[in-house]
Amino acid sequence: MTPRELANSICEMLQRNKHQALLVGGCVRDLLLGREPADYDVATDATPVEVAGLFPESVAVGAQFGVILVPRDGLKVEVATFRSDVGYSDGRHPDHVVYSKTAQEDVQRRDFTINGLLMRHDTGKVLDFVGGENDLNAGIIRAIGDPERRFADDKLRMMRAVRFAARFGFEIEPETFRAIRRHVAEIKQVSPERLREELTKMLTEGAARRAFELLDGTWLLGQVLPEIAAMKGVEQPPDFHPEGDVWIHTLLMLEKLVKGASPTLAWGVLLHDVGKPPTFQSAQETGDRIRFNHHVDVGVRIAEAICRRLRFSNCETEQIAALVGNHMRFSQVEEMKKATVKRFVRLPRFDEHMELHRLDCLSSHRNLDSYKFVQRFLDETPPEQVRPERLLSGDDLLAMGFKAGPQFARILRAVEDAQLEAQIKTTEEAKQYVLRNLVEKGGPGQPGQ
Repeated sequence: MTPRELANSICEMLQRNKHQALLVGGCVRDLLLGREPADYDVATDATPVEVAGLFPESVAVGAQFGVILVPRDGLKVEVATFRSDVGYSDGRHPDHVVYSKTAQEDVQRRDFTINGLLMRHDTGKVLDFVGGENDLNAGIIRAIGDPERRFADDKLRMMRAVRFAARFGFEIEPETFRAIRRHVAEIKQVSPERLREELTKMLTEGAARRAFELLDGTWLLGQVLPEIAAMKGVEQPPDFHPEGDVWIHTLLMLEKLVKGASPTLAWGVLLHDVGKPPTFQSAQETGDRIRFNHHVDVGVRIAEAICRRLRFSNCETEQIAALVGNHMRFSQVEEMKKATVKRFVRLPRFDEHMELHRLDCLSSHRNLDSYKFVQRFLDETPPEQVRPERLLSGDDLLAMGFKAGPQFARILRAVEDAQLEAQIKTTEEAKQYVLRNLVEKGGPGQPGQ
């Protein structure tokens, strides 16, 4: 069963029981654009109790707002009762809901005209009470009715206007655009989790540059990510960055992010130079050229703070911080010892580090020598040489007569370095290496002491 077939079967069941049932919202929009909808929604005059009675497997995900989820065969469709919402004190949820009997009344509460279209599941006939078809054909994002009211109802709609405009290559209708600017400070009332989700979609839907240009133009950027807005006008040394300032460089990288890029890579791209604005030093200050001393360390701290603010998971935060923290190391790879290179490429999800570096180069000096060096190393070095089995453990050192202590970590790392450099290959060679090179005369923790 496909999602469309499930939605159709739900409509048929509702209609057999004398209820109205129509496909609604994003699925209709996507079908008219020739895109495969990610999911399907159904609108009906049946109450939540009536819907639940017809579909015993259903789940009341938002019954107080008239929404019932119908799951089947690993798929799911939301079924919403026609309604009009009365007041949104929290800027997200209606204070109370009044069910209505007409689809025409129901769509008036929705966000944008292109999302307010309805369709008969069987004939494909479109019902348009808000001018959505014209706006879809003209490439316009327009709030339904009064944009002031739409954004008062749900502040996140300001972000969604930007995302839809970027995703579809549409323009935001002027009055809708001005309403966003008038209410821009209210975006801070939206929960960090919802902001993070919307920003991540902007970064990974294949139109990240356009989305961030629109965030800037609507003044939302300075509210939700002031650290990124601070990149504008921060000059860079032209020898390394002929493309322009930090903002332009970041936009060029965002433009090259493919649709469906991993969220951590996308955020790593966005934040990789976030430490540059606060560390900027002009050529007059340094005496030679523009410099950003310690911008990586500063950038890691800022990136971690942003991740905490937006409620990223610990795992996501760690990877994003690692991408920021390691992005400059590629410039040193050709001078690194083999052991250092092997440890470098063992970083978790190293493919994301590689892709960030590639985009970084293509959006600045376009020199891919370091990228190609690492790629050759990965192609030519067997995995067992990159991650060999350990030759010695702490238990082995104890058995050799060493006393446990902080020197164990230093000894074991030195042994692994020698192993990665192919200086030793067996446990016996490792033991001899320790006795020959790592035992200081008269030092603590030696065998026999």
